[in-house]
Amino acid sequence: MTTTTAPDVLGHALLAYHHGDPEATLTVHCNVADDEPLPAAYFFRTLLLMPELERLALDESRGRVLDLGAGAGCHSLELQSRGFDVKAVDVSAGAAQVMSERGVHVVARHDLFAPLAPTELPYDTILLLMNGLGLAGTLDGLDKFLAHARTLLAPDGQILATSSDVRYLYEDEDGALRINLNGPYYGEVTYSLSYAGHTGASFPWLFIDAALLNDAAETAGYTAEFLGEDDDEQYLVRLMPLNQLAVNS
Repeated sequence: MTTTTAPDVLGHALLAYHHGDPEATLTVHCNVADDEPLPAAYFFRTLLLMPELERLALDESRGRVLDLGAGAGCHSLELQSRGFDVKAVDVSAGAAQVMSERGVHVVARHDLFAPLAPTELPYDTILLLMNGLGLAGTLDGLDKFLAHARTLLAPDGQILATSSDVRYLYEDEDGALRINLNGPYYGEVTYSLSYAGHTGASFPWLFIDAALLNDAAETAGYTAEFLGEDDDEQYLVRLMPLNQLAVNS
């Protein structure tokens, strides 16, 4: 019996750009929106090209940082330049290779549910940028991640994450919402990526509105502090376990 592995489409595009192809561009397929191009260059942006919410998240980072879904390592490299101790994580082998070649000091290839290594110290900041809460995949996945994150965080630790409310995708021409209230949450979407004639496996991605995130955080024993919002309904949130707040109050 022969088994096949889905191509590392993201990694191939990042490697192509990193190794000299400035036009390397992914195609993003989504079950609730039209296909869109995503230039690999976007993953390599410098601080001046980052959205305001990302710059704010970097400014709010402290201590040891765990950068989940790090891509080409743009946030990790910026924090390293500021003297932070950063571990950059991505499931893509190509992304991990690119980050190592670009000079990220500590790179790991795994998903956001991996435990700390036996000798690994907990983190003061967990970063989930570029709509990074989406890595949880679903509302159930978010609940599981918030429980798991407690095992990754040091006392007084924080999660800095971005997400978006995508209800606008379901508006008709008159602005009325076309959402099936009896179906799955409208922010649970499915993506796949294509590059150079190859399409990767589909994967779930979560966009969660701020009110629902606040409820999920409270249920999981976190406080949610919303630090900013942009014109595209994207927001930056700081999540801190309530028991940690009590210890430090």
